[in-house]
Amino acid sequence: MAKKRQTKRYEYLDSLEINKESFIREDASIGLICMNSPNDPKPSIKIKDGRIVEMDGKKEEDFDVIDKFIARYSIDISIAEEAMAIDSTEFARRMVDINVPRSEIVKYAGGMTPAKVCEIVTQLNAVEMMMAMQKIRARRTPGNQGHVCNRKEDPALLAADTAIAAAMGFQEIETTLTVARMAPSTALGVLIGSQIGQSGCLTQCAVEEGVELEQGMRGFTTYAETLSVYGTEEVYRQGDDLPWSKMFLTAAYCSRGIKNRFTSGGGSECLMGYPEGKSMLYLEARCIASIRGAGCQGIQNGGIDCVYFSNALPMSQINTMAENIIVAMWDLECASGCDGFWSGSYQRNTSHMIPWMITGTDYIHSGVGTIHVRDNNFGGSGFNLHDLDNEIAIQRDFRVDCALRSIDEDEWLEIRRKAAKAMQILCEQLDFPTYTDEEIEKVIFADSSDDIERNPADNIAIVETIEKNHITLIDVIKAFAKAGEMELANLFLELMKKKLSGDLLQTAAMYDRNFQILSAINNGNDYEGPGTGYRVDGDRWEEIKEVRQIIDEEDMRKLEPDPSLPHIEVKLTDVGPAAQGTDPNEVIVGLSPAFAGDINVTLANMTDGDILYEVLAGIEEEGMKYRIVRVENEIDLGMIAKKCSMLSGSGIAVCMQAKGTTVIHQKDLTNLNNLELLPMAPLITLPNYRSAGKNAAMYAKGETPEPIVLDWNYDTLVAKTRAFPKVVVMNQVEKHACHPDKDMTEVSAEFVK
Repeated sequence: MAKKRQTKRYEYLDSLEINKESFIREDASIGLICMNSPNDPKPSIKIKDGRIVEMDGKKEEDFDVIDKFIARYSIDISIAEEAMAIDSTEFARRMVDINVPRSEIVKYAGGMTPAKVCEIVTQLNAVEMMMAMQKIRARRTPGNQGHVCNRKEDPALLAADTAIAAAMGFQEIETTLTVARMAPSTALGVLIGSQIGQSGCLTQCAVEEGVELEQGMRGFTTYAETLSVYGTEEVYRQGDDLPWSKMFLTAAYCSRGIKNRFTSGGGSECLMGYPEGKSMLYLEARCIASIRGAGCQGIQNGGIDCVYFSNALPMSQINTMAENIIVAMWDLECASGCDGFWSGSYQRNTSHMIPWMITGTDYIHSGVGTIHVRDNNFGGSGFNLHDLDNEIAIQRDFRVDCALRSIDEDEWLEIRRKAAKAMQILCEQLDFPTYTDEEIEKVIFADSSDDIERNPADNIAIVETIEKNHITLIDVIKAFAKAGEMELANLFLELMKKKLSGDLLQTAAMYDRNFQILSAINNGNDYEGPGTGYRVDGDRWEEIKEVRQIIDEEDMRKLEPDPSLPHIEVKLTDVGPAAQGTDPNEVIVGLSPAFAGDINVTLANMTDGDILYEVLAGIEEEGMKYRIVRVENEIDLGMIAKKCSMLSGSGIAVCMQAKGTTVIHQKDLTNLNNLELLPMAPLITLPNYRSAGKNAAMYAKGETPEPIVLDWNYDTLVAKTRAFPKVVVMNQVEKHACHPDKDMTEVSAEFVK
């Protein structure tokens, strides 16, 4: 924590980006350990009558749901006993030995358990992992993925920006939304731009899984990668579905020729509070095994959304590398992460990506933000528009292929014009609200969504027309043909034909610029390539781990709000058990266990009193009533919101964690679906909180308010990154404030300004 310095030198050092980071000590008992937890099981397997009856020290009768799935679907029992008998150090050496072919590594790895592959990869240092990945990744030719979004979710701008990203070489383009109902028009805009920029460029729209599948079945997307899995049974219970339902979803995509892979990444179980004392790597190995068993061709891995806090632990980088190595060992496509904002330090952020840029993976990035951070609805990426020219130069410096190329301004404008005009033509032919020539010109020359002008109602009307008329890719092809745009019609007809061929279901499949499939089948990795070396160990390792930026729970309890601003304190008093509401004019305001108690300051340096006061004021401004309810036995905001909305007389609840994260929920929605979510507490302002109260009240009245959209920029991304280690520690404080024997308590609030 910051303190007054006695010397100018330390005052200067504290001003550096690295010393604004927070780090966390390892604590295996609560899963705060990247690799080699003392609670990780030892590798073992026993097979009887063609059935696995023991795995990693656990007997069949003690298997949890994940063990059962892995034992039944993930492990090749024909080779398992032989594979498990191989010495782990010996197998690690085979992985980096140029005389041992990839096929041998994949063959024996297929018979290994999660504990076994973890024991193997932890023998490798960073250089050896790079050497191993170069040999065992599935596809010979590296690939890359980009993100294209915009805050206004304008399909013409999406088409133009996607066309540029595809033309620069990204073989996959992913988009997501600020408002869930905009999925059809957003997916369509990205699809249109993708083929204009590069024939065969694959696209996805990352939304709720059922909605995402629908876009694929319409023909608006060609791949999906947001199928989530977890490494502990309790997180599945708190989260969604089971491995079997994920297998079914995979089959649904495959049945329509849609490429798909899962998304995972070490640390999700820790964030959700149920890591069972296991290391992030071991739990991630269970996730990867589940994905293999589900029959999916690959995974988006390498930390992903959880890098924001796993990077605060020792061995964070080597752990994310190890995740990707396990993916390759099990013969899955590896989209190796490098998408999340790793650190506010440019040096640390770049170090996260460089190993895989040099080595090459199936997809080096799982999403470079090819647009401005402000327009990136993923909450920004680790690498964004301002980094693209750097990456192009670095691939030149190292003589490596990141799949990217430079585009001069004339070509840039030509591509954008063709894509934007294509969207204009489509709107005219499908009875969508049309774009004027002036609006299209603004799109062509735009730097971001701030530079375009279009009535948002027009884009909403496009969605409504798509849904009403059941528009699919076939209708798009017909529309271009009717307009005399046969080049465009044939372009998308060819995409449909290729998709229906099933080629995208091959492992690590992508198209080259000539629309030819490249996969592990016809473009398999044919590299065959360490030895021993220096390992940090013993006292020196302990010395390195004990850095001065470490934070703990006591620091979170002592957090002080921004002293330059006035603040409101709140005293919460228990009224009694919360009763079922009957008044349709009430909104429940739900609070987490530690709210204004063990934790009193949010991640945005406001008091819990500040934010509660604003939410209540917003509800009152709309003429609605409120009741304040503290959920005593839950820390997950989705579960808190679900419980409170069920209790609310109107069926609407606005709920907050002590750290400031806020959600508006409706009782008939699942806990992972909601009306509005303000997920990044460091970025939420007091006006946002008042708007949250107002919007909740408006939903209760049956109205549809304008959704709250948080403002993204580089500085806020840095703030978000720095906040995640605090989030993990705050979650522990919240867990300690839980009362398992209680449920929900109504409280009264007394404010002191």
